Amino acid sequence: MANFNDKVCFNAEEKSEILARLKRAEGQLRGIQNMIEEERSCQDMVIQLVAVKSAISQIAMTALSNQLLHCLTTELQEGRPVENLQQKFTEIFKKLL
Repeated sequence: MANFNDKVCFNAEEKSEILARLKRAEGQLRGIQNMIEEERSCQDMVIQLVAVKSAISQIAMTALSNQLLHCLTTELQEGRPVENLQQKFTEIFKKLL
């Protein structure tokens, strides 16, 4: 079975998009820090926290989906059954919830 520790399987466009999302989330986190220092509304802060959580979840989903596709392709090319992948990836996807 393909190793789950293989390097991340992103093409150049996906890599660029993910890095942009991470930078955006980083900026939002800095903004949240400023909101706390400025004693801004907790409601506004929570809205920003939810936005960061959503961005990070989307990044994780993209990474995991790409890894799943890579592992499935590898297993099929090498003539191995994919049933073990289904169980392992189901467990990982559940952690995203």
